[in-house]
Amino acid sequence: MAAAGVGLVSGTAPSGFSLPIQTVEVAGTSAWLVEDHSIPVVSIAWSWPGGAALDPAGQEGAGAMAAALLTEGAGPLPAADFADALRDAAISLGFSATRDAFEGSFRSLTEALPRALDLARLAMAEPRLDPEAVERVRARGVAGARRVLETPRGQAGRAFWREAFPDHPAGRPSSGTAESLAALPVEAIRAAIARQLRQDKLLVTASGDLTAGQLRTLLPRLFAGLPAGAPPAPPALPGFRAFGQQVVPVASPQSTVVFGQDGLDAADPDWEAAQVVLRILAGGGFSSRLMQAVREERGLAYGIGGSLEVLFRHGIILGSVATENARVAETLAVTRAEWARMAEAGPTEAEVADAVAFLTGSLPLSFTDSRRTANVLLSLRQNGRPADWLEGRPARLRALTRERLAAVAARLLRPQALAAVVAGQPAGL
Repeated sequence: MAAAGVGLVSGTAPSGFSLPIQTVEVAGTSAWLVEDHSIPVVSIAWSWPGGAALDPAGQEGAGAMAAALLTEGAGPLPAADFADALRDAAISLGFSATRDAFEGSFRSLTEALPRALDLARLAMAEPRLDPEAVERVRARGVAGARRVLETPRGQAGRAFWREAFPDHPAGRPSSGTAESLAALPVEAIRAAIARQLRQDKLLVTASGDLTAGQLRTLLPRLFAGLPAGAPPAPPALPGFRAFGQQVVPVASPQSTVVFGQDGLDAADPDWEAAQVVLRILAGGGFSSRLMQAVREERGLAYGIGGSLEVLFRHGIILGSVATENARVAETLAVTRAEWARMAEAGPTEAEVADAVAFLTGSLPLSFTDSRRTANVLLSLRQNGRPADWLEGRPARLRALTRERLAAVAARLLRPQALAAVVAGQPAGL
């Protein structure tokens, strides 16, 4: 076994909140750990790059089907026995395939940790893919894919990504379509597992009643039996296509609008400034400019909001609103006007103070239990953050001036490039 090491970084935020992050390295795999021995619970999360981006054309949903089937029986345990083993030990184990990653995680009581490791390893290294399990998961996936398209929101979301990335897997439904799932052979699911679950390119995080020494010991055990090497590299994400405005006819008294534009790379030095700008514009609940202009001042919709959605370490600004068909055109006009106003003049001093206070003060809420902590740490790693990123975040946010944020708003927001899909029967569009 290769040499292992442990490093410690203390992430500190306002009000005395601190998150000591240890870095554990063993056998070519590194993990972040936050110890908390106050409750006998352990959570571990991990991921590989790829996910739905590795699904071949025509086999959309292969990764999602593979993820769902990993807990439907493994090794000597058929589906019912595997489920019983998890339930009897109070273990929560799951897998998912997102647009750009394949993820796994479990949470267990400390005393059940050995059993959790065994079951997680079995699921990854020895999945059964029994015919009855495959067909049950397939039927569930087909029903879910059809159900998405029964609503204007589902239609608008699918069309938005298809138009924004027409020649990349990011433009396809990550969980597949009813047609692709129905036609998916079991061999394609096995191939998805084989190309995705590998020894290399792993990102691991852990939180709870666990020491660095224990984590160093369990990591090789958790991933034992996986093939050597790394998953294939997913295709590079192309630029966001500013496709203008599209209408998807859906018989409904209301329309749903999904709108957005290109954002910034996660490594961009203006990333956190962009988060502040977007919170003021679209993500601050009733205090955001869009909520004030669309709901409070005009009563056009119950709610409207947006944020940065990250895929392949790149941010896409994504928002949505639902309103009566007769009021869609006005809602879009108001949204574009607020987009332009922020781009032209930036935020006010009061808005900056409120947004920075919220983002710094609410940081501890992301770490209220071991599962949330492990998942947030995993997201940080997926975005390429260093272990001391949290430590400096409050100071970085407080250092942002109104002038800097105005410059970032002018750089980031492009009203003329704001793309929108309207699903419904909008009047006047």
